[in-house]
Amino acid sequence: MRRSLIAGLLVFVTSFCSASTPLPDYKAIQGISGNLTSVGSDSLAGIITAWAEEFSALYPSVNVQVQASGSSTAVPALTQGTAQFGPMSREMQPSEIAAFEREYGYAPIELVVALDALGVFVHQDNPIQGLNFVELDAIFSTTYFCGTNRYIDTWSDLGVLQPWGKLKIQKYGRNPVSGTHGVFKSKVLCGGDFDSSVNELLGATSVVQGVASSVSSIGYSGVASTAVGTRLLPIAEFDDNYTLPTPENIISGKYPLSRQLYIYVNKQPNRALPRSQRELIRFIYSKQGQQAVSREGYIPISRELAQKELGKVGLKL
Repeated sequence: MRRSLIAGLLVFVTSFCSASTPLPDYKAIQGISGNLTSVGSDSLAGIITAWAEEFSALYPSVNVQVQASGSSTAVPALTQGTAQFGPMSREMQPSEIAAFEREYGYAPIELVVALDALGVFVHQDNPIQGLNFVELDAIFSTTYFCGTNRYIDTWSDLGVLQPWGKLKIQKYGRNPVSGTHGVFKSKVLCGGDFDSSVNELLGATSVVQGVASSVSSIGYSGVASTAVGTRLLPIAEFDDNYTLPTPENIISGKYPLSRQLYIYVNKQPNRALPRSQRELIRFIYSKQGQQAVSREGYIPISRELAQKELGKVGLKL
């Protein structure tokens, strides 16, 4: 199922992009050189690395360093000036924006660069049909902020019959510096805390690999994460109207764990960004840049949204 979903995603993205007004080809210019650094989201690591490699091929005098250490690391890197780009798989929190504003007197610029979703993964042989937020809250949290007063510890607590029912649920998720961790906590746990039994891992791939290693496991990660032996679970909010994270459901918002992916930049008001930064941003919103988004298993943005985002930093398609 996982492979067929990814294949369907790529087919849909191709048809979606060709049906809408295409983004322009990127045209390289002369005189671009220097060093650029990106610090932030692990979920965006593949996309950022693809952009960095293609941009450096166009501009051999530009060196792009990519550090994928978690969304929460983007903010101090931007604030301290050790990075020009801060990719995040969640929005900046008000406290993070305030810390940046104390340093510079203005807020960072938020750019939407791709569409994505969180997925809940189980072992491929697990017979569970789907889960809603209330049940997920009872699995991953002990605070029950989402409306339940029970703790789900075994698969039998979810009505799964033997031999699965007797198995204790093994739980995998992202660590606290991850934007995925923050989104899941905010949306699924209603802001509550994770139970101490959740194995909090550094990378997205580590989560799905952990799920694949045990028949009794469950984990959450970005839907672009892959591991043989896992299955993406249909999800609902508060009923059993389960939906899968298909491209249509992600774009429409019908899938309840859809999200946008961001890059934050430090742009002083009424002053243009340095040329190398401007050109990398132009590349991100070009045909080539958004094709890289598709190849990495995410959903590219529309021409209309690209134009809107470019306008935030004084650029046009």
